[in-house]
Amino acid sequence: MAIVAQVENGKLVESASQSSLSGKIKTGTGSEMDKDAFLQLLVAQMKYQDPLEPTSNTEYIAQYAQFSQVEQMQNMAASMDLQRASGLVGQEVYIKTTGSDGDTKYVQGKVDYVVYENGKAYLSIDEALYSIDDLDTVVDKEYLGAYNKAMDFAKKLANLPNVNGIDLADASTIDELEDIYNGMSEYEKTFIAKDIADTLEKYVERLKEIRLAAQETASKPSTGENAEEADSDGTEGAGEV
Repeated sequence: MAIVAQVENGKLVESASQSSLSGKIKTGTGSEMDKDAFLQLLVAQMKYQDPLEPTSNTEYIAQYAQFSQVEQMQNMAASMDLQRASGLVGQEVYIKTTGSDGDTKYVQGKVDYVVYENGKAYLSIDEALYSIDDLDTVVDKEYLGAYNKAMDFAKKLANLPNVNGIDLADASTIDELEDIYNGMSEYEKTFIAKDIADTLEKYVERLKEIRLAAQETASKPSTGENAEEADSDGTEGAGEV
């Protein structure tokens, strides 16, 4: 945002955004009225007033002063919106939108830049513009990262079979989840619910039992090998007799 104004022929030159701010005032019905329209109404009122009971000059001045006051308040509100929007550049935000079907949806992303148009500030997120009036939440990057990490963790854990139904095919996923959890900071772990952490521990313990059972099975000789050894021992004994 510029901190100096352009000067030509000894006069300040308004920027496009400044012109849009000072040129229009929104009414409660959603229509717009500028100074020229107000003056035209004022002239029409003077032209068609009752000549027997004319409106006093004081009343006209009061009407114009009231209009000017409203204009200043609108300009101040718009300027505050512009300043607020400029401070959101680079921030992660949630925008609340309503689709054509009437459903409310949220758009999340980083504000890349701000556009000023007709006294309104628009936030650019992924090259799409959203009115600052639709801003719902401003999110800290560390918070958002920890939240998304916890959500992905919970989804992967939920996709595993029941604890008693896992086998060695699920070992890589369980090992990965255990590494992710152990690598989390204390702040990130606060986003993991206690029951989810307890469930992970159950999976880890069950996987240890399965691996231990698999090792024991692999270390035991098969029944055929035992029979061959017995036959070999018997044959050798018979030859010696």
